[in-house]
Amino acid sequence: MKITNVEAWVVVPDLGGLKDHQGTLHLNEWQWTFVTIETDEGITGWGESSSTPRNGSILTGTGVRAVKETLIGEDPADIERLWQKLFRRYTYMGSRGFPTTIISGIDIALWDIKGKATGRPVYDLLGGKMRDDIRMYANAWFGGCSTPEQYHEAAKRTVAEGHDAMKMDPFLEMGPFHTMYQDGQISADGENLGCDITAAVRDAVGKDVEVLIDAHGHYNVATAVRLANRLYDESRIDWFEEPLPPEGIEALRSVRKQMRAPMCVGERLFTRWDCAQILHEGLTDFLMPDVTWTGGISELKKIAPMAETYYIPISPHNAQGPGQILGGAHVSISTPNFYGLEHALT
Repeated sequence: MKITNVEAWVVVPDLGGLKDHQGTLHLNEWQWTFVTIETDEGITGWGESSSTPRNGSILTGTGVRAVKETLIGEDPADIERLWQKLFRRYTYMGSRGFPTTIISGIDIALWDIKGKATGRPVYDLLGGKMRDDIRMYANAWFGGCSTPEQYHEAAKRTVAEGHDAMKMDPFLEMGPFHTMYQDGQISADGENLGCDITAAVRDAVGKDVEVLIDAHGHYNVATAVRLANRLYDESRIDWFEEPLPPEGIEALRSVRKQMRAPMCVGERLFTRWDCAQILHEGLTDFLMPDVTWTGGISELKKIAPMAETYYIPISPHNAQGPGQILGGAHVSISTPNFYGLEHALT
């Protein structure tokens, strides 16, 4: 079998009216990049290389098309060799982020081809099932909410639908979506509102439902520590995710020493090499690589056993399209140290 064509398709999904706390519909913020790899035996594999924010997926789609000639004529069964070929080709670009997002979609599509060619689900090819069901935790369950009372009611509905864990960023001042890092601070009013929202959610769901906080890397060390500890003391949050921008490991060490809440990082860690130091130094309690950013199914399946040796559970990040959630699901079902798979309710 040989690869005959590689294409990328950037689409704007219909998210069913997903809104922020201001009631604004942000359809143009979401674009998905699907990757197709065609073969001379009529089998087509599908993958995903979506990125964020707006137009990030256009960039990755362009990148996928640019590497087409590198893959034409190759055997799609040689997944590891092709992963290394692409990864090493782009080390001069830093080999992280943009290059690994391109590789991820191609890698997922190659695994799809192998599954279709053998007539077996991909998790069988990864070692078989560890479990029959995958635990999923809810995100984006709070569309249009802006007050503690509204979050309280939305949280109750989410639990009634069967969820036992939910994630949110309660600090609305830092949105919509991401303002990204500026001075790393939040106003007193913004902090108090976020803490009140979290307390309302905890009151709504009780002590047995996990409440996960996503800080989106917005804060400096002092602010991250203060917010995480306050939320933990007042609402017993179950993790505080991405307290800082991802670049500064010294800063992460400082937060880790001072923070009482469990830590989660990994969404913006790319490849096993980024994860290795985090694990070795004990800088997180949960690891959440993204299958469409970190290097695909192949790389996520290598990161998971690394985390297992430190007794750290993995929880694949998922905030994009169906290729992302399915790629993460196949690894999750075949992985011992699995916490939960994120999914967005829209």
